[in-house]
Order: sequence, then structure tokens, then C-alpha cells
Amino acid sequence: MLRELLPPSGGSLLEVGCGTARNLICAARLYPKLRCFGFDVSRAMLETAAASIVRTRLTERISLALADADAFEPKAAFGVARFDRIVISYALSMIPGWEAVLEAALDMLEPEGALLIVDFGDQNDLPRWFRKILFVWLRLFSVTPRLDLSDAIKRIALKREYKYQARRLYGGYAILAIIHSSKYVKSAE
Repeated sequence: MLRELLPPSGGSLLEVGCGTARNLICAARLYPKLRCFGFDVSRAMLETAAASIVRTRLTERISLALADADAFEPKAAFGVARFDRIVISYALSMIPGWEAVLEAALDMLEPEGALLIVDFGDQNDLPRWFRKILFVWLRLFSVTPRLDLSDAIKRIALKREYKYQARRLYGGYAILAIIHSSKYVKSAE
């Protein structure tokens, strides 16, 4: 997902549900001029994230905030209203109002921006026993794979007349999707 960001030089990245900031740190290293922002609802995760950012000496380029994805206000949190790229990595499966979060993320994109999503898929091409065990294990951590994620991405993108790409990974274990806020980007369905 991070290799597909391709942000503009000096661009900005927001991660919804940034957890330990692993993706933000990787993105900052991969794109040296990228300004990175991340928020999470967990104080403990943000404490770990802040320590990692200090350790990697990226405090000048990565900013964190405590916030809930259901009510996130980017201007209040970071003084920034829009972002060139937004990523949501394995967080939608933990957010009850996940479809509204997708819509809100699209509202925060710059005109030529992109929302990149990776999360659990439907697991349909994997052995039934594996899928059953995985879903039970995920429930222990309040994770609910969104079996209709691909359909929701398509519906939301088409409603806005945005282009999108979505592909299943590893037999449906995960889905990687990109929604482009530009109406003129080619779609690779």
C-alpha cells in the first residue's frame, strides 16, 4: 500500500487509526518530503507511536493526535483541513461506523487526492477451516472483517463519480483499494 501512495512532492499523508505509527514511519522514510499525520482512539497506542517516532528521529515530520474516527476534525487536531493521501490500514474492521468513516475520509482529500485502504477480505478462496479459525480469533480482539468492503468502496466511489481500484490479496485474506478524488484517473477494476 505504501509504495502505491505516490504523493506529490511536499505532500501530506493522514493515517486513520494509526496505532503504533509503523505505517507513518515507513511512509516518512519512503517519501522524504512527505508531511505525515496520524490519529488513533487509543492512548496506549499513541504513547507507543510517539516513542517510536522519537526513536526514529522523525518528530519534525510526523504529528499525532488522540481522536475517534467517527468524529475526527482534522483542522482542530492538526491545523490542516485536507490531505493529499489518506490511508486506513486494518482499522475499518474495528470501527462500528466504518462506512461513514470512508465518506468522511473522502471529504478530507485534496482535489487530486487518494484514499488507500487495506483490510481483511472475505477469505473465500482460503480453506474453510482457516477462515473459521481466523474469524473466531479476530473476534477476540473486537475485529470484524467487513465482508462487503469491496462493494461499499465501489458504491461510495461511484456515488461521488470517483475512480477506484480494488484487488483481493492472498486468496481473499485482504483487500487493497484506492479511491481517487479526481474524476479523471483511470480505473483498473
